[in-house]
Amino acid sequence: MRAAKLVQRLRVNADSMSERLLEKIRNSPTCSDLLHRVPAEEHKRYALDIYRDLVEWLALETDTAIESRYMELGMRRAQQGVPFSQLFWAVCITREYLWEYIQQECLLDEPVEFWGGVGLLRLLNQFFDRALYSALVAYQKAGTGDLAGSHAVFR
Repeated sequence: MRAAKLVQRLRVNADSMSERLLEKIRNSPTCSDLLHRVPAEEHKRYALDIYRDLVEWLALETDTAIESRYMELGMRRAQQGVPFSQLFWAVCITREYLWEYIQQECLLDEPVEFWGGVGLLRLLNQFFDRALYSALVAYQKAGTGDLAGSHAVFR
């Protein structure tokens, strides 16, 4: 499976995917503080944005967008008093839901596409790892008030 196929599906289905994602997060007892401390409108925006960010990253593979968006998210959640563990878990739920979506849509159903699929799965993990790292850096810096020079470097 090629990333282009997933990008196309994500563009078409981002709205419905973000709604299902919000359902999963709302049903998770591990995200209770996140749900209470973050306005509902913000939940909707970030649920939709994460898939849009993923589409952009798969198309361009630039870390700059991930870094700025998720450092902003980490800072915001720290200011809202959301425990980092719950922010982390919400991103894990997002990743798991994307895996479910890929399986349901049979995006990896042809044996010839196996290695392309492995490459895509690696890219998906890189995206979520970078998003979490950037959010964590900003979250930690929010606690110290030091955001100067806090650019994430991915290796």
